Amino acid sequence: MDITFIATIFVIGFVGSFISGMLGIGGAIINYPMLLYIPVMLGVGHFTAHEVSGITAIQVFFATLGGVLAYRKDGFLNKKLIIYMGVSILFGSFIGGLSSTHMPENGINIVYGILALIAVIMMFLPKRGVEDVHFDQVKFNKWLASLFAFIVGIGAGIVGAGGAFLLVPIMLVVLKIPTRMTIASSLAITLISSIGAVSGKISTGNIPILPAFIMVVASLIASPIGAYMGKKLNAKVLQGTMGLLILATAVKTWFSIL
Repeated sequence: MDITFIATIFVIGFVGSFISGMLGIGGAIINYPMLLYIPVMLGVGHFTAHEVSGITAIQVFFATLGGVLAYRKDGFLNKKLIIYMGVSILFGSFIGGLSSTHMPENGINIVYGILALIAVIMMFLPKRGVEDVHFDQVKFNKWLASLFAFIVGIGAGIVGAGGAFLLVPIMLVVLKIPTRMTIASSLAITLISSIGAVSGKISTGNIPILPAFIMVVASLIASPIGAYMGKKLNAKVLQGTMGLLILATAVKTWFSIL
């Protein structure tokens, strides 16, 4: 593995983790297609879908860890939401991570494409009154939150994601959680989710060690920087940025599948 390969993986990890910290996602929705296509396009390497899902599982864990640490003192973390959705998504992601080893590569890509498409639709649905609720007065349906988190966890575990790219629109549209609380809390929930996904991926042996290590280093540097930027941006800008980002990756993924 030469310096060009290492630099390519580092840049992919840095970009994904920066956006992870800024938008409250794990970064897998960005890193999955970039790891799958960019090294091949540049002629520096090639990863299978199984290897990519393993690398992204590790990256998501450290990217969300850095983001949570950056948000922990700002009062944006909703502990009840994190506990209910975190426990549910942990079980779901572990099941998904284990089951992925029995799926063909194209099957993993299709699951990723379906998840991204659902997330796109939800991100562009109206979110009336979301920002009008004060953080101390936020209420949500605990059983509905747990059910959605479990389902998201299964799909996210299959592709090695933390699931935040689906959790964020669910929290905004269905549970009516304010944007900044959604971003901070989704990072914490995704951190818990990634424990299940990583455990499942390690048991399958589909994690290339060096690329995963490079992604971890990039994550620990970039995620806190992204979280700092996220605190400064307008909530509408954050929502719109994430919507366009998920749309772009969904389109790219379905083009490659079809």
